[in-house]
Amino acid sequence: MSGVERCQVAIVGAGPVGTVVATLLAKAGYDVVVLEEGLDCAQDLRASTFHPSTLEMLDEIGITGMLIERGLKAPVYHWRDRHSGDVIDFDLTEIGDVTRYPFRIQCEQYHLSRGLAEGLAQYRNAQIRFGQRLLTLEQDDQGVDLCIETMTDITRLRCDYLIGADGANSVVRKWLGIEFDGFTYPERFLTLSTRLELADYLDHLSFVNYVSDPAEWLVLLRVPSVWRVLVPTDASLGDDYLKSDEMKDGIFARLLGSDVHVETGHRTLYRVHQRVAKAFGKGRVWLAGDAAHLNNPLGGFGMNSGIHDAFNLFEKLEPALKAGQPNGSLALYDRQRRTVTHSFTQAQTIDNMALIKGGADSAHAARRKAMLEIKQDDAKRRAYLLRQAMFESLAQAAAIN
Repeated sequence: MSGVERCQVAIVGAGPVGTVVATLLAKAGYDVVVLEEGLDCAQDLRASTFHPSTLEMLDEIGITGMLIERGLKAPVYHWRDRHSGDVIDFDLTEIGDVTRYPFRIQCEQYHLSRGLAEGLAQYRNAQIRFGQRLLTLEQDDQGVDLCIETMTDITRLRCDYLIGADGANSVVRKWLGIEFDGFTYPERFLTLSTRLELADYLDHLSFVNYVSDPAEWLVLLRVPSVWRVLVPTDASLGDDYLKSDEMKDGIFARLLGSDVHVETGHRTLYRVHQRVAKAFGKGRVWLAGDAAHLNNPLGGFGMNSGIHDAFNLFEKLEPALKAGQPNGSLALYDRQRRTVTHSFTQAQTIDNMALIKGGADSAHAARRKAMLEIKQDDAKRRAYLLRQAMFESLAQAAAIN
C-alpha cells in the first residue's frame, strides 16, 4: 500500500497489558506503535493488587521498584467471617524461599501503565498515540492493515503483527470473529472509596481482606490514598439508588456502626463476567488481557493474568518476528495461556466467589472449615500460597508444549 505508514507490531490499548508488551518489544529493538482511544492511560479503579510472580516479571523491565515505592506492601491477607468475626490469615513471607517479593503490592494499576508509557519515550522505535481509535483491520499472509480514526482524520497503518489489548469490549476480538464464551454474574458490583481509616474501627485489619457472609459479603482493599470497599448489589434497584447516600450509609453502618459518618470519593457500578475467548488469536493478530479473558475480582487475578499473557506473548512473538513469518510459536501462546485461564484463573476466581458469598449456613460453614484445614496444614498452606501468588499457574503453562 503506497504511502501507508508501517511498523513491525501495532498494539491496541495502552493499559497495563498493552504497555508491558510494548516495553518488551521496544527494549528488544522492534518497531512498535501503541494506539489508545483515550487521551491518557485510563484511571481504572478496579485493579490494584500486584502478586509476587508478577512483580518478578515486571522487574525485568525495571518497573517493580516504582510500584513498591508508590504502593503498600501486603505480605498478609485475610479471609474474615463477618458473622463470627474470625480471621483466617495467610502470610506470603512463608514462600520467601521462591521469590524476592514475598508480598502483594497494593497500588493502582494506572501507575504501571502511565509509568511504562512515559518510559517508552526513551525508545526511538516506540510510539504511543493517544486519541486514536481502531476502526477496521484486515490481515493477509504478509501483515495486517489497520484503519484508524483520529480527531481530524482517518489514517492507515500496516504492521507485521497486531496485538489486541483493548479490554473487555475488544474491537480486535470482534473483527476476528472469535466467540467470548462464559457468563455474567446477576449482581452489579459497587465499589466505594473512602479516606476514612477503616482500621480504626475494625480490629487487626490487613491491607487485603475478603469478608465472607451469606447476607452481604465485602472486599476491603487498602491502596495508598484510600480504602476501597467492594460489595454485591441487587441490579433491580437501579443505578441511582445503588449510588445513593442511603445505599452508601447502609453499607458502612453495617460494617462500622450507625454512628460513623463516611465520605466517599468514588461510587462505581460495574458488571462482572467470567468469559474466555475460544481462541487467543488468528494468523498475525493476537489477544491478551481482558480482550482474551475476564473473571471476577476476588483474588486479584485479572490484571495479573493479563500481565502474564503479555510476557508469554512476547516470548512467542519474538521467534516469529525473527523468522519473518508465523512459525508455530504463537500457537503455543494460545495453548499455554488459554489452558491456564480455564484451569487456574477461571476455576480459582469462581471458587473464591463461592467461598466469600457463603450461601446457606451449612455451605458457609463447610467452606470455612475447608479454609481452616488449609491454614492448619503446612503442606496445604504452602501449596495454597503458591497458587494464590500465581506461581502454580506459571508452572502449569510452562509444562504445556
